[in-house]
Formats: sequence, structure tokens, C-alpha cells
Amino acid sequence: MAADSKATGTSSVSRRTFLHRAAVLGAATGGALSLARSVHAAGSGVIKVGLIGCGGRGSGAAANAMNAGADIRLVAMGDVLQERIDTARPLLKEKYPDQFVVDDAHAFVGFDAYQKVIDSGVDAVAIACTSHFHPVFLKAAVDAGKHVFVEKPAAVDPTGVRLALAASEAAKEKGLSLVSGFCWRYDDGVCETIKRIRDGAIGDVVAVQATRLGGPYVLRERKPEWNEMQYQFQNWYHFNWLSGSDPVQNLVHQIDNASWVLGDAAPAAAWGLGGRQVCTDPDRYGDELDHHAIVYEYPDGKRIYAHGRHIPGCFNQAAVIALGTKGQAFMPSRPHIEGENPWQYQAPETPVSMTDAEHKVLFQSIRDGKPVNDGRRMCHTTTLSIMGEMVCCTGKQTTWEQVMNSPLNYALPRYGWDVEPPIKPGPDGHYPAVLPGITELG
Repeated sequence: MAADSKATGTSSVSRRTFLHRAAVLGAATGGALSLARSVHAAGSGVIKVGLIGCGGRGSGAAANAMNAGADIRLVAMGDVLQERIDTARPLLKEKYPDQFVVDDAHAFVGFDAYQKVIDSGVDAVAIACTSHFHPVFLKAAVDAGKHVFVEKPAAVDPTGVRLALAASEAAKEKGLSLVSGFCWRYDDGVCETIKRIRDGAIGDVVAVQATRLGGPYVLRERKPEWNEMQYQFQNWYHFNWLSGSDPVQNLVHQIDNASWVLGDAAPAAAWGLGGRQVCTDPDRYGDELDHHAIVYEYPDGKRIYAHGRHIPGCFNQAAVIALGTKGQAFMPSRPHIEGENPWQYQAPETPVSMTDAEHKVLFQSIRDGKPVNDGRRMCHTTTLSIMGEMVCCTGKQTTWEQVMNSPLNYALPRYGWDVEPPIKPGPDGHYPAVLPGITELG
């Protein structure tokens, strides 16, 4: 499973919990009767789901979807790698014998598998594949009139963000639901903490600290039968063109929480530091940096200080601390407030999975015909994370407008195992790394 792996527990979410989340998130957008409601009302009562991306996170998303109700059926799945489907199918079938009904004819493999899943007669798709493809697959699903769960990030470059944002707006116009994988937005403790910050529990917020410090992503050893493109897809987290690098893959969760604290406002500018010190083994690690430090500067003087590192043997932390004039708020783990208005979140006796919760919101919206849409905030946070990666790679201060309008685009003209990847190791086996002060990114 990916370094940002998520729980797939089957804990139920109470009506009170569900309504609380909906109120905090502004989940239901109302409007026209959704496409799925008419389909659902006229059909058997079953919501058919297709899975795009069958690795650890994809399998987790499939489980979360089926946990959302007995009326959910997983009917199709697709991946570029046969082995991922072969691993996921028996595990999901064993755990969900009545809901997992993917037969051989609906287990698609290849770079066109996503379209085959979309065209297989499903009502909704869960996109949890290599992040490089998220915006293209999202657009294809919305174009086909499907409800969507799409993992974070929305894209790995500004061009992809613009595509994802356009698809999100199209989903809204079509009455389709779109839920993103920024799962802490669906966590009870974090939702309550944000509410208390809004109510003034820590006074005026002056800054937010966001940290995601841990070990490296899983690295699969190169096999003789793999060509370079196959190796990079097996280890896609380590290649910027596929993953967007650590701020876009991992630190993005903490950046999302920090942005939420500040009302999802746009920063005026950002600057940062980054480098590669440890994850530099030749012919193994790709081109991503192994540590980042980013400062987001807001027009009103507020700051987000974001730090990411994936180096073994170091202090680890995943935390967001909101600093106010009357105290500090700590999240997402063990949410609490210190200062003039101390508070500690009390979790319910039955743990609630935020990853189950986001799918419950999605599928309940389909049943009720009240579409939800996470698109704008999903794209906003993704842009923040890409901005952070860009300033660390270039060493330059960059404005929000520059990032929003950047032509940076990692998409290839064609995809296939016979295609040369955009980056390859040099004669010494090392993949070329960025050089702050010299590297330009759009």
C-alpha cells in the first residue's frame, strides 16, 4: 500500500455523524435531480461501481465503497498491470462475497482499461490509480455521465489541475456527484476542531504549521524482464512526472488541513527549499526530492509553514498545528486545543473510518438525488501542493497567478510499454535531479 495508505475498516457511521459532516463540509449542493437518482429509482436498487486502479489504495477505495451500503456492487475493475488485478480480486471477493461481482470479462488491463471500466455500464467510478492520470480519467468519467470518487491529488501539474477543475464544473452542471480523497475533511475530530477554530477558540489565527515526516515510499527492486517504463510504473511514487513528488502525494493532506484552517484562501506567493540527501541510490530512486520546506504567504499576513521528508531513521510526524492569539489547535491525530479554551476531542466508542465516511457521503448523495461536489477545494489544495513542489525545485518565489497559469504539463502524447519515459538514468545509473536556481518549471 502507498505511504499515505488509508484505513478500510467497516465501522458504521451514525446518522448524527453523517449529518454533522454534511453540515461542516457543506456537502449537499441541491439543485437538479441527479442522473443516478432516475437510474436508481427505475432500476433494481443496486448502484454499480467500477474501480480504476487496483493497487493498495484502489483496493482500499473498493472496500470503502462497498462498506457504504448493501446496495453497492463492484462490477468492473481496470489497471495497467495484470498483477494488481490478480492480487485484488480474490481478496475483495473473500471479504465481500455478495457485493464483489467482477467476472473475467469485466477485469480490464492496459492503458485503455479506464475507458473500458467507464463504458461497462457502471453508475459510478472510483479512481485510485497513478496520480498522473487522475485529471484525464476524471474528465472521461464525467463526460460519460458517471458519478466519481477520485483520490488525491487532482493532478500532478497545473495543466492537469485546469482539466480537473473544468471536469468538476461539468459534473456540477450535469448533476453528478464528485467526492475527492482528501479524507480528513470527513474526519469527525478534524471537523470539530475546525468548527471550534471558526468559533474563536484559539483567537485570531496567525499561522499554521503542517508537517509530514516519514520514511521513503516502498521501492520495488528492478526485474530483468522490465523495461524502463515498466520499472517507473512499478515505482511511480518516486518519479515526478507520475506522482508530482512528495508535497503532491503525501504532504498534500497536511497542506489541505492547513488551507482549511485559513478558509481555503489563495496565497499571494510561496517560496521553499528542497533537496536529495539520502534517497540517491543509482538505478533505484527516481528524480523526486527527499525533503521539502515551503512557506506560503497570504495577503493578510498569515503564513503556512509546510515541511515534508521521507528519509529513514529520522523523527516522524504527521501533524497540523494552527497558531492563534489565544491558543493552538492540534490535528489530525488526537485533535485538541491548548490555551485559553482547552479542549480534547472525545472519539466515539466505535471508531469511525473517514475513508468509509467519504464514500457514504458519495453514495447517499446518489440515492437522495442531491449531488455533492468537492471539485473546487480538491483543485485548490492540489494547486497549493504543486506550488510547493515548484518553488522547492526552482528555488524561486512564485505567485499564485503564476502557478495557476503555468504551462507545466507532464502528459505524454501516447502511452504504452513501448514508449520511452520522459526521464531515464544517466550513464552512472543516477536519475537527473533538479537544481534549484537553475531548474525552470513552466
